Amino acid sequence: MVGPLSISFASYLKPSRTLSRWIKPIANWYADASGYRKYGFKYDDLRAFTQPVLRSQSIDQSFMKIVVEERPDVQRALERLTPREKYDRAFRLKRASQASVLHAPLPKEQWTKPEEDNRYLQPHVVEVMKEDAERQMWDTAKVKRS
Repeated sequence: MVGPLSISFASYLKPSRTLSRWIKPIANWYADASGYRKYGFKYDDLRAFTQPVLRSQSIDQSFMKIVVEERPDVQRALERLTPREKYDRAFRLKRASQASVLHAPLPKEQWTKPEEDNRYLQPHVVEVMKEDAERQMWDTAKVKRS
């Protein structure tokens, strides 16, 4: 899938038990090595999204590294979060900012655990992308008169 959710091989890996067994330890190691959990973030807190494109369009390289909040479709997805999710997200961002100012990660007991690191924003972004695609389809529909 090309768009704000980037390219994903998950649909190919999940059905295969062998591939999952080989890739899962590497994926867990990579997530730990990336360091975002040491600051209390979840995956979707710092996820960089690419510009949503249709298959017929090319990817504009200037939009490849735009941060989540700068994207209008992700802004709409953030508005759809529950009040608790919004509060938790703001708390994680403030806590990580404070840790960054102190030039030290959080204490080990405050790190995000792998089982807590879920994709809370992804379903909302997918929903917004589907709505945009449907809106685009209806906006560009051609009327044939007989």
